[in-house]
Amino acid sequence: MESAKKAVVLLSGGLDSATTLAVAKAQDYELYALSMDYGQRHRRELESARKLAAFFKVKEHRVLKTALGELGGSALTDSRIAMRKGKAWKPGAQIPSTYVPGRNLIFLALATAYAETLGAEAVFIGANALDYSGYPDCRPGFLKAFEAAARLGTRMGVSGSPPKIEAPLLHLSKAKIISLGTSLGVPFELTWSCYNGGKRPCGKCDSCLIRRRGFKQAGLDDPLLKKGKGVRK
Repeated sequence: MESAKKAVVLLSGGLDSATTLAVAKAQDYELYALSMDYGQRHRRELESARKLAAFFKVKEHRVLKTALGELGGSALTDSRIAMRKGKAWKPGAQIPSTYVPGRNLIFLALATAYAETLGAEAVFIGANALDYSGYPDCRPGFLKAFEAAARLGTRMGVSGSPPKIEAPLLHLSKAKIISLGTSLGVPFELTWSCYNGGKRPCGKCDSCLIRRRGFKQAGLDDPLLKKGKGVRK
């Protein structure tokens, strides 16, 4: 018997989006995963997204191709832009070069459009405002403003049943996210957090450093760093 309620989940392939997918499943939503091929440097995270979608047996997994990367302005889409290594972002520091202009704004807009075609009650995003890289589109104020815009600018919204923007990890530390994901059976060995591609994490970018700290604080081993799966030398 199919669930009576549906949710679109933005699925990047990272541990945050994987945990968010697990949260939505635990809340008995019928899952529709949406991933973006936006011109990122590598395909590794999309491979992880496909594996995670299969693991969680989502109803449908779509990968949308967007031209966001063609606009440039981010180290994640332009190899000519330097990426910070060896030191994780800290609150108050300058927004890092890995920020992709307008990414979550565009991703949420597409996810909301997808939700409308499905009649889905919710759009889930793995945004986090605690252990993150300083991106302005991961903050509570942005998500609240977007939800208000969606309520005003969609058929579902003006009809009185706008899709709710759910960000269950918003105020959790990375360690708590990992603990939550573990309790929900998230296969972290299928996830990918490194900003660089390849078979092994670089261990030096912001995302690798935050992930490593999270697993350490959670008192758990990162399955990607087990023997034979260590960081690149």
